[in-house]
Amino acid sequence: MELICPIDQRCSHQIAALLRPPSPPIVQEYFDQLISKRKCQGIKVKQNGDLGKGVFAETDFEEEQLIFKDEMLVGVQHPSNKIDCLVCSYCFKFIGSIEKQIGRKLYLKTIGIGNSSRNGCQSNSSDDEEDNHYVQNHHSSENGASSSSGSTIPLPMMAVESLMNGELALPYSNKFPLPSVVSCLGGCEEAFYCSKSCAEADWESSLCLLCTGEKSESCSRKALLKFIQHANETNDIFLLAAKAISFTILRYRKLKASHMSEQEKPASSILGTDLSLLLEAWKPISIGHKRRWWDCIALPDDIDASDEATFRREIQELAFTSLQLLKEAIFDKECELLFSLEIYGHIIGMFELNNLDLVVASPVEDYFLYIDDLPYPEKKEAEKITQPYLDALGTAFFPLQSCMNHSCCPNAKAFKREEDRDGQATIIALRPICNGEEVTISYIDEDLSFEERQALLADYGFRCRCPRCLDEER
Repeated sequence: MELICPIDQRCSHQIAALLRPPSPPIVQEYFDQLISKRKCQGIKVKQNGDLGKGVFAETDFEEEQLIFKDEMLVGVQHPSNKIDCLVCSYCFKFIGSIEKQIGRKLYLKTIGIGNSSRNGCQSNSSDDEEDNHYVQNHHSSENGASSSSGSTIPLPMMAVESLMNGELALPYSNKFPLPSVVSCLGGCEEAFYCSKSCAEADWESSLCLLCTGEKSESCSRKALLKFIQHANETNDIFLLAAKAISFTILRYRKLKASHMSEQEKPASSILGTDLSLLLEAWKPISIGHKRRWWDCIALPDDIDASDEATFRREIQELAFTSLQLLKEAIFDKECELLFSLEIYGHIIGMFELNNLDLVVASPVEDYFLYIDDLPYPEKKEAEKITQPYLDALGTAFFPLQSCMNHSCCPNAKAFKREEDRDGQATIIALRPICNGEEVTISYIDEDLSFEERQALLADYGFRCRCPRCLDEER
């Protein structure tokens, strides 16, 4: 059965205007301003023929030198990972204390939260992780405190609660201080921050419409909870899409208020949508390369090619269900174009093609490694109450990183250094890079064979013609 979205039918011309790629001069101006604002010295985004945009060096970089750090436009922590790690909902820094991190995780697992597996359609299977520019830094329990018995020591609930409320101090934890926890401005129990500035920035950029607390500005907190539950049970890429839409709605409102202020008229005096203002509010999203999600998502290995059409139709239906829930929660009549299935599908497709699975190094893991390196008597004593711990993982869209083209012999990589403790994307030179040279990364595992690499890159809609591939093809 064909899905029918009334907004798509009624507003096809305006939707086409939103999805039309910005002109090269507009794109150039946007990235020049972004690079200047973020003080990313030594790089420039340029048009690169058939490849679209590309990042180019404007100075020489040495091997292992930092090329740039890119702040995320929107990002979310994976719901399953919230059990393991308490991080700032805006910048992804770990917060609280070593004791709070460990106590919270043990408490949530003790009461049964986080033990059930997620289900539903997943856009990024484990085989796709390298395809999506993922930065991997997973550590197994063997990298944490050693345990000769191979088992963990259970703690009574009283001890767990003492860890959470700060009554119980772990040995040497004072060597790993963390920022204090700041609550959400809306009063929800889902978002926490490392500072008041992060809490305010998140609230103003998107959260005020997506908060489930008492001060939420959503149309319906009940509908919002249903949307979030659906995303958690199916695919958290919907949470990213919701942030992008909320971000655009709030930008539109600010632009309209500013526009009316200049004309000395109240914003409420202008009825209907100002398409030019909506296009301006949409600009940060418009820059990203897009395709419909159900068209560009990779076919899972367990789906036969003969069932591809059915699979893609099911993905479209999943997106439509998510959109209806989101529309009920935060719909804005003046921004109704953002709630069309065509727009929603392209936003999700943009994340599918450009997202970076970010890793923030865990200070708790550093704590365990410190314990592991202690002299034997102190180490044995400390290990009586320490537990292995994992890194924090989230998914985010980075404007500059999304412009980087692929090469099977890249000259740069996304890599977290010891000092990189927040959610920014960090791009490091793999070899010396000359002024004027394009900076490239690999979207996939470059150690695969030529045929395997080309098959994976086909999901991105291109055939690689890098020097290595041309040489191997010959």
